[in-house]
Amino acid sequence: MAPVLVAAAHGTSSPRGRAAIGRLVAAVAARRPDLEVRAAFVDVQPPDPASVLGSIPAGRGARVVPLLLSAGYHVFVDLTEAVASVPAATLAPALGPDDRLARLLRRRLDAAGLRDDDVVVLAAAGSSQPSAVADCVRVADTLGGLLERAVTAAFLSAAEPRLEEAVAAVRMPGRRVVVATYLLAPGFFADRATRCGADVVTPPLLLPNGPAPDELVDIVVERYLS
Repeated sequence: MAPVLVAAAHGTSSPRGRAAIGRLVAAVAARRPDLEVRAAFVDVQPPDPASVLGSIPAGRGARVVPLLLSAGYHVFVDLTEAVASVPAATLAPALGPDDRLARLLRRRLDAAGLRDDDVVVLAAAGSSQPSAVADCVRVADTLGGLLERAVTAAFLSAAEPRLEEAVAAVRMPGRRVVVATYLLAPGFFADRATRCGADVVTPPLLLPNGPAPDELVDIVVERYLS
């Protein structure tokens, strides 16, 4: 049998965030009905990855796909340690960076009414891992190429520049500042992004009440197969 796809998200106390992640996991299972798909969470809510991996029959195998937009502490430490304790488990790459995520961000901006003269800031969670920060900058640069304007990457924690400071720094008379929310789901950080002082803040990649975007489902399946 094929290895179990363990979709490992961060976890959140937000009911809307939990529902959004649940819809993504369900969409992955619907896309690949031949696979067993289970959810796990590295923080805040159960079950944790070690518990999920421990419940899989010996020899069955598992492929852990981080539902995380960049590879930071949770990938390099939490998930790596969980996978290392199970001989038949492997760890897939994080969801980002990926050009499809930038295209999804652009779609969120278009839906929010982006104007030609708007100044755009990308809001990411942030990480103490330099490579994770660089991944977010790469996505901002890709988005900037799609929009044909500069996009500043800013962070809600653990990295600089902080979102509120970046919004203030790029503000120009007569032009709006629009934040592209580079977060997977509603929750604590997404709520904080809405209070950053920007004129417009897009919703996260998973909408509170909408279906999981095809791009995200595609990426999760591809990471499992990689």
